[in-house]
Amino acid sequence: MSLFFDLTMPGMIALIALWGMVRRVDVYDAVVQGASGGLGVLARIAPPLIALLTAVAMLRASGFLELCARWAAPLLLRLGIPPETVPLLLVRPISGSAALGVGADLMATYGPDSQIGRTAAVMMGSTETTFYTIAVYFGAAGVKKTRYAIPAALCADCVGFFTAALAVRLFFPA
Repeated sequence: MSLFFDLTMPGMIALIALWGMVRRVDVYDAVVQGASGGLGVLARIAPPLIALLTAVAMLRASGFLELCARWAAPLLLRLGIPPETVPLLLVRPISGSAALGVGADLMATYGPDSQIGRTAAVMMGSTETTFYTIAVYFGAAGVKKTRYAIPAALCADCVGFFTAALAVRLFFPA
């Protein structure tokens, strides 16, 4: 079975090249044109991506995330969301890699089988990196005005965070 998986990708590449030859397409030129188009997309999405990653690093280094956790703790406790997850709540819509780092920190501190660790894991799977996704996809498509996309996506993230905490409480009672 492992041999099948080892040969899947090379087999697909060979099949595509063979298909191009049968259809009399210059496969190499098509690959070069596709790569050239990919570089154009990269040039359009790199600046917003760099700005987002810089902002996340600044927020983490400044201690702002911990300050927000202290402020939001009473409300979050009423909603059933562990206040320790505030850094994740703030970072997840901005950057998936930063959220992964925050989630790993939470799991290292509280344990992956703890209520906080489980809640963080489910939150990561239940929400999207909203600003990153909008920056990448809207930037690639040349969309300048996001209109209602950001508020709608942030509302969906809030619902995802709340539902993740609820699901963990229901399926893994403390």
